[in-house]
Amino acid sequence: MRVVSELSSSTRSSGAVLGLRCRECHRDYPVAAAHVCEFCFGPLEIAYDHSVWARTVSRASIEAGPQTMWRYAELLPAGADPDTRVDLGAGMTRLVRAHNLGRALGMAELWVKDDSANPTHSFKDRVVSVALSKAVEFGFTTVSCASTGNLANSVAAHASRAGLRAVVFIPADLEAGKVVATGIYGQTLVAVTGSYDDVNRLCAEVAGELPWAFVNVNVRPYYAEGSKTVGYEIAEQLGWRLPAQVIAPVASGSLMTKVDKGFRELAALGLVADTPYAIFGAQASGCSPVATAWKNGWDVVRPVKPSTIAKSLAIGNPADGPYAIDVAKRTGGALEDVSDEEIVAGIRLLAETEGIFAETAGGVVVASMQRLLATGQLAAGAPTVLLNTGDGLKTLDAVAAVSQPSYTIAPSLDAFRASGAADPVTLKGVQR
Repeated sequence: MRVVSELSSSTRSSGAVLGLRCRECHRDYPVAAAHVCEFCFGPLEIAYDHSVWARTVSRASIEAGPQTMWRYAELLPAGADPDTRVDLGAGMTRLVRAHNLGRALGMAELWVKDDSANPTHSFKDRVVSVALSKAVEFGFTTVSCASTGNLANSVAAHASRAGLRAVVFIPADLEAGKVVATGIYGQTLVAVTGSYDDVNRLCAEVAGELPWAFVNVNVRPYYAEGSKTVGYEIAEQLGWRLPAQVIAPVASGSLMTKVDKGFRELAALGLVADTPYAIFGAQASGCSPVATAWKNGWDVVRPVKPSTIAKSLAIGNPADGPYAIDVAKRTGGALEDVSDEEIVAGIRLLAETEGIFAETAGGVVVASMQRLLATGQLAAGAPTVLLNTGDGLKTLDAVAAVSQPSYTIAPSLDAFRASGAADPVTLKGVQR
């Protein structure tokens, strides 16, 4: 810890960043590699001087920026200097008008924010780009993380681009595609025999021993701010307006809270009209501590042991779970959970209607949206955005059984005719 403190104390706040502030007791701290309040053990987050933003940020200044998440650099706690920015080009992913899916579900205006197009094919590129940019500013030379897969991919890739060493910790039973997509960057990959929560606990211990930047431990306050750019982009891509409803997958709960924060910041700056919106969270039933707390009216989120195909959401003790519940309460949203069978059906529905192949987290969102519609919690006539946070190519095992060839035939015209493949009635997919 002594070495880390020396590294962190050498930096000073710049731009609109005032320092760190406890989310619970509101004590202030200087800019440092720290994430927990020393008095109440609450999480630390970035404190900004909003008057600086009011002078420097406008729609015009944002629109003049690069076609990446860094068009919002003035609103982020790191990366203001392009020379120290760790950037693979994340952000400004497409916002797709989902006409076919909307019609299938009876929704008037449905959109998909498709973050599978990010450099390592998940929304984690946003948070990692900010975290590693801050790590470089702090002077760290080794970066690390605990990950359910997507974060591991992103940390390894960004570290390689920045010339940093990365040591990435993952559960040993992670999907093979995510293991390969991390190992290919030549960084150190440590598989731990245990759940993500076991891995995260180990990383917290290692962070106390070594002078490394752990993106979701000691530099977490900076890392988490990258998720705000999802909210910023949605608003900008909708013509500088807020959607009425957003549905986000919930793992730690941070994404849900940061999309909300992004919307509130844009409204406070007058960049969008301060219109009402509701944010909904989606979990897999095999790991649904936040949704369970919501449905039972609990004030605390009780840890669970994950058992689901949605491994990217398999965090049994989510750090931001209570804050995700607060967002749902304040905005008029809700939290829902769905079975593994529903997740697979959700992946297929999105693929068959919109040509978007989502990973399991996207299937959770689509299936939860269907549940929320059926129970009347989601308004079918309101502009709605669902978040697809990753690429289905990362979780092929989840849908392999339902994605086999329709026919296997000999290489002859007679065999093709006999198969029935040419019969329109047997063809599956969207009607043309």
